[in-house]
Amino acid sequence: MARTQGRPEALTLPLRHAPWEEHADFAIGLAPVDEAGWLEGGEADPAARKDPLLAAHPDIVWAETPASRPTQQEALALVEAAVGRAAGRPDLPPLLAAARLVPDDLVLMEKQAGEWRLTALSLCAPTFFSAAEVIGQSLKALHGPVTGFETRFLRRVVRIFDRLRPGVILQRRNWTLVNSAEPFAPDAAPIRARIGTIAPEAAGDALHLRVERQSLRRLPQTGAALFTIRVWLTPLAELSDDPARLSAFAQAWRGASPELRAYKKLHLYDALVETFLRAAGESGAQGRPASPK
Repeated sequence: MARTQGRPEALTLPLRHAPWEEHADFAIGLAPVDEAGWLEGGEADPAARKDPLLAAHPDIVWAETPASRPTQQEALALVEAAVGRAAGRPDLPPLLAAARLVPDDLVLMEKQAGEWRLTALSLCAPTFFSAAEVIGQSLKALHGPVTGFETRFLRRVVRIFDRLRPGVILQRRNWTLVNSAEPFAPDAAPIRARIGTIAPEAAGDALHLRVERQSLRRLPQTGAALFTIRVWLTPLAELSDDPARLSAFAQAWRGASPELRAYKKLHLYDALVETFLRAAGESGAQGRPASPK
């Protein structure tokens, strides 16, 4: 696969998505998108990246529940229609075959005994979790690490899943900052352990904005929900070329709530990010909350 500055070319992004411009705190932030915009593409051969990960880390990148195959088959047909070609892999679980056609990770949610549960997923660009950890979990359990999710957002998210109509596609974006250019990041510990080795003057190149563009749609036959996750990585240094976006990022970084900073461990990067911002012309710490210990 072609690479740009040491990064997988298909997984880099010249800031097409900048969700920190919209909100600093955690937000649902769903917006409709048409069928043509459902999948963003941009990777010539996703299977070339995903197949080795499946072989090396099967429990991290794939999981299914025994009764999910009919739903998987419907999701496969939907993806094949969207990309205009057949998966051609009847030997694989249908959702896994579908995931080889697209850069996105694919997640199936089915309503069982009154709760939406994750019943199958292909996860080749995980952000600090694995397929084995989340298979079978409810919406409440999946979002348990998000501070305040149950009290602030859970009821609304369940309502969105319940009321979503076939043919309607919703999307959202979120972001975090990591000191890694690798999309495959199931474990935060080894990545964060390297923070201390980063020279302050190298922060712009070492730190990456990790953006997830997610979509949600209803499968008309089974009534399940198909959730897609597309990860893009951009070096923080690229913000230097766009003063408006640099300023928006600085405001979002410094204005992020203590809860969000704790959940995403943003405080671990404060010194490096402030060094980068000052060098780029964004001086000052405009009301940044105290970092949690």
